[in-house]
Order: sequence, then structure tokens, then C-alpha cells
Amino acid sequence: MYKDVKAFKSKLTLFSRQIANKYFAHFPTFAMQEEAPRNAKKYSKSLEDLHGEFCHRFSDFENIEQSLQLVSCPLSQDSEIAPQEPQLELIGAGESGKSTIVKQMKIIHQSGYSIEECMEFIAIIYSNTLQSILAIVRAMGTLSIDFGDSARMDDARQLQNLADSIDEGTMPQELYLIIKRLWTDSGIQVCFDRASEYQLNDSAEYYLTDIDRLVQPGYLPTEQDVLRSRVKTTGIIETQFSFKDLHFRMFDVGGQRSERKKWIHCFEGVTCIIFCAALSAYDMVLVEDDEVNRMHESLHLFNSICNHRYFNATSIVLFLNKKDLFEVKVKKAHLSICFPDYDGPNTYDDAGNFIKLQFLDLNMRKESKEIYSHMTCATDTKNVKFVFDAVTDIIIKENLKDCGLF
Repeated sequence: MYKDVKAFKSKLTLFSRQIANKYFAHFPTFAMQEEAPRNAKKYSKSLEDLHGEFCHRFSDFENIEQSLQLVSCPLSQDSEIAPQEPQLELIGAGESGKSTIVKQMKIIHQSGYSIEECMEFIAIIYSNTLQSILAIVRAMGTLSIDFGDSARMDDARQLQNLADSIDEGTMPQELYLIIKRLWTDSGIQVCFDRASEYQLNDSAEYYLTDIDRLVQPGYLPTEQDVLRSRVKTTGIIETQFSFKDLHFRMFDVGGQRSERKKWIHCFEGVTCIIFCAALSAYDMVLVEDDEVNRMHESLHLFNSICNHRYFNATSIVLFLNKKDLFEVKVKKAHLSICFPDYDGPNTYDDAGNFIKLQFLDLNMRKESKEIYSHMTCATDTKNVKFVFDAVTDIIIKENLKDCGLF
């Protein structure tokens, strides 16, 4: 029980506007959008319902009506209690899609990317495209794969020479034509199909297939082009945006091992941890250690985060990301590559649910702490928008629980 209005006000500052504006229509803990109508009624709470609980639970206040009005209004600048901001930490192993989620927040909750900002991605996109075809060509030698057309061997040599001499992030006509010829070679396609055996950007097929568009005069990257671009995250990247009358601070930190020592600098005051794990990484190894399976690394990392005493009172949401790539891959590569004990059907639903359970079963405090999970595709704006709406409601619900109101 709170002893005074000030303590009560301090606890509920973050959620006062939601109470006033009836944002508690639903609290979706489900992963699929079509389940929303069925679950909405279960969590429905009107302002009148909350008012009744206030009166019942805080009957020792001298004037409950005045207290409710107090916490339902924005705090003035000279208030003794500063407004709180939800602080979200994006955590996960390298190349799990964290930075793409941040880009989606700019698209969904800010004004998106301006023409000038999109143009700044051209050099990154050209660099990603070049590095992708170089990785495939180099892997052909490692995997002993021959070109379908022997003439492509000369193209491969010219490719390397141009890569060493041109300005980074440019795409001269000669380079474009070489890349186009190489990408259509049958041997290159065989090597691409074995991409899990070497390091290759997820965006490789997207850019290489559409290279004609990328080199058109006046080319302006689309939102999808921007979302699929890849730059290794170093340090801590902060993004701020508003949603449902809350001002969010989202932190993206590099996921590779060398970057993790920096995580501790943004853990203080964290409201919610969003842990990203790539579903499609079950047959891949780390960039920084080719002896370690990426999925195993994610499980190990998740275990250390979700069971750490520092996060006992922190909401944790699991994003099982890259579901689109996983759906394609699971038809060709059996999940037993990563989990030898798995003998179920190698389908998207069965294999995906098995992976989800491997993560959720690591939670050692199941009775007191729920881990919320979602299958996600970070490059799908509609999917990310729906899932983040659910995450916001989870944050609200968990804090209402802390107040004894849910």
C-alpha cells in the first residue's frame, strides 16, 4: 500500500496518460495478429474499471477522486517528480536484426527517411553488393565449386582487381557488368545455395538480383533497400521516438563478442529488454568464431540475460527474427543440424515452435516471470509495427502489475 499521494503519483507517472485515454483495450501476449480479436476481451479494462480498483485498493487516501485526477494529468515542468521514459535495450548476437528494428522505429514512429538520408545509403548498398559477390566467389575456391561458364573465371579476377582499386561505395559500369554476369552463372548459384558454409550477408540475393535497378541514373534507395543495408554496429546507438503518449528511448548495441563489454553502460534504468535471435542462423557459425554455432551462441546469451538477478523486475521480450529466411531454409536444411535430438517434422511451424521452446525453457523463474515471444521479420514494416504495439502494451501491463492494478 502506498502511504501518500506523492508515492502513488511517482509510481504511475509513466502510465497516467494511458489511463486517461483508455489505452487498455487489450494486452496482446500472442504472436499472431489474427488472435487479437479473441484475446482482446480477455484483457479489456475501461477507465471506470480502473477507477473502481483505485477506490478499493487506495481507500486510505483522503480524496481518491483528486488523486486519480492528479495522476491522469501530464506533470508540469516544475513538478518535483520528473516524467519517466520507457528505456528499451535491443540485445542479441551479431547479425540478429537489431539495427533493422531501429530503422523500422524511424519509419513507423518518426518521419521516416528523407531523400537526403536515403541517398546516404547508396554507398552502403553498393558496398554490400560488392562484398556479397566477392564472398561468393571466394567461397567457390574453398568449396571446390566450378563456374558454369569458364569465361567467368576471368570476370572473377577482374572483380578482385576492381574491388582493390575503386573508391569504396561506388559502382562503375565495368564493375556492374562483371557482377551481373557472375551472379547469373550456374556455379555461382550452386555456391550461393551453400551460403550457410561461409559468411554472407542476408541481403546478398536481394541486391544482386536487382542490381539493374540499383545502377539506374538517379537511383534513390527505397525504404526496403535501406532496411536491408548492413553496417556493423559499434558502440551504443540511441533512438528516441513517441508512441501512445510515451517517449521511448531505444538503445542498440553491437552484438558481436568484442562489443558486449559495452552493454553494461546502458543497462541502468532499463524498462524492457528486447532480445533478438535469428531463426535462420541454426545452421551457421559466428563471424568471430567459426567453431561456434550461431543459434547455440544466442541461447547461451539469452540464458545469461533472462536469469540474471539484475533483470528480475525487467520485462523481457524475445524476438525470433528472420522468420522469412527461416521458412525458406527449413525446407532444405534439417533442424537436427543444430539440435541433434530434434526428430520432429522439418516444417516452419514445428521447427519454429521447437526453437522457441529452447529459449523459453531457459527461464528459471517461470512462475514469477513471463518471457513474451514473437516470430518477427525485421524487414517487414507491417509485422514490426504490430509486434511493437504488443510490446508497448506488455510494458504498460507489467507496470500496472507492479502497482497491483492488473
